[in-house]
Amino acid sequence: MDECTGPVVARWLRDERGYEVFSVYHEARGAVDEYVIAKAFEENWVLVTNDKDFGEKVFKERHPHRGVVFLRVGDEHPENQIEVLQQLLDGCSDRLADNFVVVTEKQVRFSSAPSGRR
Repeated sequence: MDECTGPVVARWLRDERGYEVFSVYHEARGAVDEYVIAKAFEENWVLVTNDKDFGEKVFKERHPHRGVVFLRVGDEHPENQIEVLQQLLDGCSDRLADNFVVVTEKQVRFSSAPSGRR
């Protein structure tokens, strides 16, 4: 979980959904994006973020990844992010690995992007 997405969403994923979560906010506050995406790749994590810079990291700079979920929501309050993530996880959790996924309040878009797996 990227730092900008916040601790509330990370706690919800861990406590309510039962996911193992590495929260940059709690465990590596202030880490640069290169570190975050590299750690997620090396440790086989799907990265959840609302930082559009990760699209550039994946598509332009071709950083390897194990999956990126980009929350592109109009209302970035944790409750709204959780609602959007819940819908994504309930409907598409099996498709997140190795994909770049853009999620809004109204749609989910899977983009082909180079990943770490061949």
